[in-house]
Amino acid sequence: MTELPPCPACRQGNTYPDGGLLICPDCGHEWSADAPPAATAQDDDRLVVKDAHGNLLADGDSVVLIKDLRLKGSSTVIKGGTKIRGIRLVSGDHEVDCKVDGMSVMLKAQYLKKA
Repeated sequence: MTELPPCPACRQGNTYPDGGLLICPDCGHEWSADAPPAATAQDDDRLVVKDAHGNLLADGDSVVLIKDLRLKGSSTVIKGGTKIRGIRLVSGDHEVDCKVDGMSVMLKAQYLKKA
């Protein structure tokens, strides 16, 4: 008896064939038995964030603000040209989590350029 591959979505080994498809009863994922192995879930979950000039950003990069930004809910302004080190990428509306002048701030990547 041939061993069936684990589910590419949830990595459980509890799969069964159904015609030309393989089915995972744990998560309900279906895939073709003849298809090459799909990319792992870690590859699919990689966050792709680009700065204002289209450069890819990564965790730990240094960036520079391209314009003055007022912080919502406060009268504080972060001046354009401010260098921010050690950014962290997060999913959501504001893609970059960082610290500016000791304050934790979330920024949109469209206002940043890679330093």
